[in-house]
Amino acid sequence: MGTKHMCLLVIAVLFVVVSIVDADTSPVIVKKVKGKKVCDQGWECKGWSEYCCNLTISQYFDYYQFEELFPKRNTPVAKAVGFWDYKSFITAAAIYQPKGFGTTGNKTTQMLEVAAFLAHVGSQTSCGYGVATGGPTAWGLCYNKEESPQQDYCDENYKYTYPCAPGAIYFGRGALPVFWNYNYGYLGDCLKADLLHHPEYLEQNATLAFQAAIFQWITPLKKGQPSAHDCMVGSYKPTKNDTLSLRYPGFGCTMNILYGERTCGQGDIDDMNTIITHYLYYLDLMGVGRETAGTHDVLTCAEQKAFNPAPKKKETASS
Repeated sequence: MGTKHMCLLVIAVLFVVVSIVDADTSPVIVKKVKGKKVCDQGWECKGWSEYCCNLTISQYFDYYQFEELFPKRNTPVAKAVGFWDYKSFITAAAIYQPKGFGTTGNKTTQMLEVAAFLAHVGSQTSCGYGVATGGPTAWGLCYNKEESPQQDYCDENYKYTYPCAPGAIYFGRGALPVFWNYNYGYLGDCLKADLLHHPEYLEQNATLAFQAAIFQWITPLKKGQPSAHDCMVGSYKPTKNDTLSLRYPGFGCTMNILYGERTCGQGDIDDMNTIITHYLYYLDLMGVGRETAGTHDVLTCAEQKAFNPAPKKKETASS
């Protein structure tokens, strides 16, 4: 076959592949490795994974649903107009779908996880308030960074591992806002991005901001503890100590992992209820329905003891 015909064949094949992707029907390539079924679905779920044999996120959560969840993010009063979009989310998610993010279990489990993740993102980046048009749940992804930070978030206790870079300020940035030099340094190492010297990358690149958030979601804080992802997909099996601490799989567990004592174990406080409100609202919008969220004990962390309680301050003798 001549070179010209080969080029035409390649172009034709590329056209077919692009058409398939655009139609959300990417071909599933299946093989067995050591008797185990693994799959590859192209750009969105690539790398021979058992999770890639399931639906990919774009096959059950599309552009229009993203727009419905975050309808006010590009209004003139929003603080990150033009920054966040569906493409950035899906591009970042594609890195973690082979690891099970949004691709674990059946369609309902998958949608519950994506709704949970986005509920945290929406509540932590909202500039809505009670009387805002559409209510607070309509204003997710309004911010991409902390407004008017009161400190530089530089902890000198990490000067040998993640020393603060000259001129860098480590205030909250991203989809699940990152604070402090040690968190920027650790995430930068994991994501192969120099966030320690350039924390501003998280307010300049929406894909990287979503990537950092999903990494936090699927990665346990400590060995032997679940990740937020584990809490949502059924892979977290509570220990006896967990049960005594009233920690159960479900959405409440994700808040415990991400926020600890700031949100959990404090009763029905506003911070916790705001996040839950986003989750229930997103479940309804995505067509899953809030009735799938589980019982009160599963949905909240009001009575849960934190997985990682803050160290108690030493009492000083009174003079």
